[in-house]
Amino acid sequence: MEDYNTHQSPPPPYDLIILGASGFTGKYVVREALKFLNSPSSPLKSFAIAGRNPSKLSEALKWAAHPNSPPPSIPILSADTTDPASLRLLCSQTRLLLNCVGPFRLYGDPVVAACSQTGCDYLDICGEPEFMERMEVNYHDQAVEKGSLIVSACGFDSIPAELGWMFNSKQWPSAAVPNQIEAYLSLESDKTIVGNFGTYESAVLGVANMDKLQELRRSRPKRPRPTIPGPYPPKGPIIDHQKEFGLWAIKLPSADSIVVRRTLSTLAQHPHGLLGVNETGEQIEKREKFWYAMKPAHFGVKLGSKSLLGIFRVIALGVFMGLLCRSSIGRWLLLKFPSFFSLGWFKKKGPSEDEVESASFKMWFVGRGYSDLSQASAGDKKKKPDAEIITRVMGPEIGYLTTPIVLLQCALIVLGQRDSLPKGGVLTPGIVFGSTDLQERLQQNGISFDVISRKNVPT
Repeated sequence: MEDYNTHQSPPPPYDLIILGASGFTGKYVVREALKFLNSPSSPLKSFAIAGRNPSKLSEALKWAAHPNSPPPSIPILSADTTDPASLRLLCSQTRLLLNCVGPFRLYGDPVVAACSQTGCDYLDICGEPEFMERMEVNYHDQAVEKGSLIVSACGFDSIPAELGWMFNSKQWPSAAVPNQIEAYLSLESDKTIVGNFGTYESAVLGVANMDKLQELRRSRPKRPRPTIPGPYPPKGPIIDHQKEFGLWAIKLPSADSIVVRRTLSTLAQHPHGLLGVNETGEQIEKREKFWYAMKPAHFGVKLGSKSLLGIFRVIALGVFMGLLCRSSIGRWLLLKFPSFFSLGWFKKKGPSEDEVESASFKMWFVGRGYSDLSQASAGDKKKKPDAEIITRVMGPEIGYLTTPIVLLQCALIVLGQRDSLPKGGVLTPGIVFGSTDLQERLQQNGISFDVISRKNVPT
């Protein structure tokens, strides 16, 4: 098979193609891409949009360009996830494919297959652990061979979590080390919070197929684990009250935790990060310095609410999913009546533009560890952490604003800094983008990173 990633003449006509551009999130991604098309210092000089329905794509492009007219240079291409030939043709026309077609469990595999076969780079906004891990099993070796960079979770799942734990880890002075970094997610709005139905559908399918994820993991060699100073953190209460920032919280079985652990596992094998395909000496030094400063820690995510009632709503949704996902009729009910079973959090039509604009998120990272490494490795293995550092990542609504911002900044890095990124493979966003300037780019585009407090805690 021909390797499309070798130097060809002429190069692909488009820098990137957005697949699924007419979907709920896809049209916001198009709007974000238009901001950087041919703007000063932007590597994005051309892009196209693709999907099954040209009229819907045309409407999405008009919506994204409003109040201006869509640039005539943006073509509308036909592609269908059930037609592998159309996907390979799509990949041959671009340097980078942004995939917004979910649930990825249902529609993502053929797209990743086409990219890994043709050497096209690929980013998506998936938050489905089973899909991501299966893609790694099925396509990693081929993607490395063809020079195709395949990176899932390049949206709210899971860039804020990945960069958030790294930002917290960097705050620990040279002799100090974290043992645990827990993320507390708070979704906030002046209006009713309404989620993306696609996110809800992915969650229902994820719970329903949990056994497949466990089966996949059992079939694979165990991942290497990083060395983390101190004992394994205690489980703690089911409902956690964080007085420091006024949240009640409950553990969230999220993609974020799994993605971060995969990044930490890769770091255990490659402590200096992954080699760039054509790095300069300066880039190598920068990458190695960045990863040398990273201190691994046990990581988990909790969903927070300012009231206990909000936590009980989360528990109720979890109970509904746990009971009903086991049967096909139960899954049908959950997907047919999302507003009822999610207690109003998810609706098929999605949020209004006003609801999107009024929403925001805060993600607090509570790092607990040792003021001196020697204390963690002393004879008493049960010595409790004596230091705490709290950091925060904050930004606009997660699904339609933060996700497109993050995805586009990742895309611009792939387009503009490809030589300093790994040659190819199915990789996590943290290991690919951690040592780049992604955090600074996000800060310039409305997503903030702050240190909230540092203190010693009684042991």
